[in-house]
Amino acid sequence: MEHHPLIETVAVALVLAAIGGLVAVRLRLPPLLGYLLAGVAIGPFTPGFVADPHLTPQLAEIGVILLMFGVGMHFSLGDLLAVRAVAIPGALGQIVVATALGAGAAALWGWPLGGGLVFGLALSVASTVVLLRALEAQGAVDSTEGRIAIGWLVVEDIAMILVLVLLPTLVPLLGGSGASLPERLGRDIATTIGKVGLLVLLIVVGGKRVLPRVLGWVERSGSRELFTLAIVALALGIAVGSAEIFGTSLALGAFFAGTALHQSHFDHRAAATLQPLQDAFAALFFVSAGMLLDPATLMRDPLRVAAVVAIIMVGKSLVACGIVLALRRPLRTALMVSAALSQIGEFSFILAALGVRLGLLTTEALQLIVAGALLSIALNPLTFRVVAHRALTRTHAARM
Repeated sequence: MEHHPLIETVAVALVLAAIGGLVAVRLRLPPLLGYLLAGVAIGPFTPGFVADPHLTPQLAEIGVILLMFGVGMHFSLGDLLAVRAVAIPGALGQIVVATALGAGAAALWGWPLGGGLVFGLALSVASTVVLLRALEAQGAVDSTEGRIAIGWLVVEDIAMILVLVLLPTLVPLLGGSGASLPERLGRDIATTIGKVGLLVLLIVVGGKRVLPRVLGWVERSGSRELFTLAIVALALGIAVGSAEIFGTSLALGAFFAGTALHQSHFDHRAAATLQPLQDAFAALFFVSAGMLLDPATLMRDPLRVAAVVAIIMVGKSLVACGIVLALRRPLRTALMVSAALSQIGEFSFILAALGVRLGLLTTEALQLIVAGALLSIALNPLTFRVVAHRALTRTHAARM
């Protein structure tokens, strides 16, 4: 039988992801946990079939593009502004404190400052998919708490997008090399910001006029298949074009393309059309992330893994709860928001992988991030249910 690495990798990854996701759902856990475990099963650290290490990251990159395109299509400046008094200071404050906690732990372990900062940033941002699934399970997406948590996460996502854009430019500073670093760094940052500004102008401003017109032509053809193809082509084409022309990340171009499409009357149809592909490739993304985990890490460095989980689930939660209470919001809101954010996911993987490619993070740090994500995703539904139950109990008691 001929060897077909692409077909074998996709087939085995999706089959195991579907099985793992089904088992996770039956156990009332997020399917993402099943996808991560499927990745562990076909990774290089476990016996049996090993997925192609060159093809899997590329398939995962497609998942990132489609995921960020979807995030962009759901991004509403109006929704964010409605909860800005809590979401903006809360998200920024939590990022700063969680990054400091991660960097502090890294310093205790003898890691360099640059790697510690990237490590802390990776622990500071929650997973969009996990958060939305948790809110949906509680029927809280449209509640006050749900809107604050989603707005909070949007601010985190925007901050991480800026980090992904600027991090390659800051590598010399974080690495501490180069005599004429300040001059070069200032020029590189200015160039990067200028490129991103031009990209925003072309895609978000120009795209609001061009993209709806293009999709209107496609819609008038009456072909459902052609409309699906056009949406995928826009997501991938703009992402790749932005990366090649402006030197930005694929994720950033896809996000801006989605925000441009959000303002058109095609956004709901485009989101529904893209959803099956997003689900499939998002599964491949998490499978790819799971492949990075060496299960021996859990046995070899249990104290470090426990410290990472504590930062994610205790440190971040306490910070979020304290900020919400300080902004004079009810305890129920503080508890629900803090529970929803007590996990990490897709942006953490993206940032960690970039940190490794740039030489800022070691594979040991990457292992700890993936282990922390897997454990926090597994424990988050239980934490959320306990917190939600206590919040409801306090609310009923207060009314009586």
